[in-house]
Amino acid sequence: MLLQHYNNRLLNEAGCDEAGRGCLAGPVFAAAVILPPGFENELLNDSKKMSVKNRNLLKEIIEKQAVSWAVASVGPEKIDEINILNASILAMHRAIAQLSTTPEFLLIDGNRFKKYASIPHVTIVKGDGKYMSIAAASVLAKTHRDAYMQQLHKQFPFYGWDHNKGYPTKEHKLAIQVHGSSVHHRKTFRSAIQTRLAF
Repeated sequence: MLLQHYNNRLLNEAGCDEAGRGCLAGPVFAAAVILPPGFENELLNDSKKMSVKNRNLLKEIIEKQAVSWAVASVGPEKIDEINILNASILAMHRAIAQLSTTPEFLLIDGNRFKKYASIPHVTIVKGDGKYMSIAAASVLAKTHRDAYMQQLHKQFPFYGWDHNKGYPTKEHKLAIQVHGSSVHHRKTFRSAIQTRLAF
């Protein structure tokens, strides 16, 4: 069972996580979620360990039952400008800023974060498998990004973004080799793309 609150006190605690950090194309998405006291759902887990069906089911439950939730993104141009780590943190900041309820404490998945306003925070490696609010944020970030990449796929079907979601699969790398990169590819990953094309 995932824990709900990191603190012993019942604070308005927002979990934050991102999706798309390791992709060659598309934005990085982040979500911030404040769950209500007593929230439980046996399906909730690290979104990467959930089926598509369960992720989409949990998305609806979280968005309906959360005290507050928000999703934000940072596009490829900004990623190229400030690097993917800073872009991931910026996406989290944007999501936190959109919450209708101001959190009193932030739980951040991972080991790097830049302080947001005066809100205290803690970083937790693999936090999406330990705390409910981070797991909920991972579900929203993942499902919202996947839906976005599905839409981009309609414009650029040859990259296979409907199923690889911009990650560096063999199919995706071959498509880049044949068709070149698109406006949605991260230019700073170009050298990485060339390296990965060597399989």
